[in-house]
Parts: sequence; C-alpha cells; structure tokens
Amino acid sequence: MDLSDLKEILRILEEQDITEFELEQDGVKLRVCRSSTSPPAALPVHAAVHAGGPTAAPSSGAAPVQPAPALAPPEDAEADGTIVRSPIVGTFYRSPDPNSSAFVNVGDSVKVGQVLCIIEAMKLMNEIESEMAGEVIRIHPENGQPVQYGDPLFTIRQA
Repeated sequence: MDLSDLKEILRILEEQDITEFELEQDGVKLRVCRSSTSPPAALPVHAAVHAGGPTAAPSSGAAPVQPAPALAPPEDAEADGTIVRSPIVGTFYRSPDPNSSAFVNVGDSVKVGQVLCIIEAMKLMNEIESEMAGEVIRIHPENGQPVQYGDPLFTIRQA
C-alpha cells in the first residue's frame, strides 16, 4: 500500500462519513478511527439536551428548542484564506530534516502539488501537498507538534 492508496482510502472514508475502518492486506494492517469533525458546541441545542439521557429530556409541555443560527465561517475558510487540514493523525514537521529549511513559510507563494509539510505517522513520512495555488498566510501547528485528523495545518489565500 502506498501513499496514494492511503489518501484515496481516507478521501472515501471522509466522503462517506465513515468513522471506523479496518483493512488487512499483504500482512499490513490499517485501522482508521476518527471522531466527528464537528465540535460538541456545534451540536444543535435540542441534540445536546437529549444527549444527557432520558432524565434530561424536556417536559412534554415545552416547545422544541430551535438551534441557534450558525455565525461561524465555513469549516475550511478563514477571513482571508482557505484552511488546509490534516488528512491523518501524526507529528507535523515543517522540513524534511532538522538541518533543512522549512518547505514553506508565511508569505511564500505555493503551487498546486507543492509540498507544504510532512506528517509522520507510524514511522512513515507523509508529504502533504498543496491542492491550490496561493500565498501561505498562516501556519497553525508548531514544528514537531502532534496533529489529529482534520486539524488545521495552513491557511492559504488563493491566487
């Protein structure tokens, strides 16, 4: 299994909203578990009320609670750019090795397919490439910091 196979599996799992997946092929085991990408605060109020169990349910005479309107920007947008999110769980590295310069810095222009960083997962170094052309306006994690699936890595202002 190579990196392109892994990326394709993760893409399909995300599109189908699958939270757990396990595959064994040629002696290699792959298990992907992810929680919902929505933070608990994003749940509608009525869902949060029922999450506590039957004792937290509103009385039958109460009107149903309507969720508050969403005021946050779209999930992958920031004020001036688009957020590049981590496709896997691992350790974020800005350069190929400690003695090399970073792949990209704030203010750099990037092209489609250009390597932005490396995420190390289970001793495999996974290059994360830009899916858009533009300017890097923010780097979210620190070098060497652990990242989870869906964590913001970069904000890029599209060209």
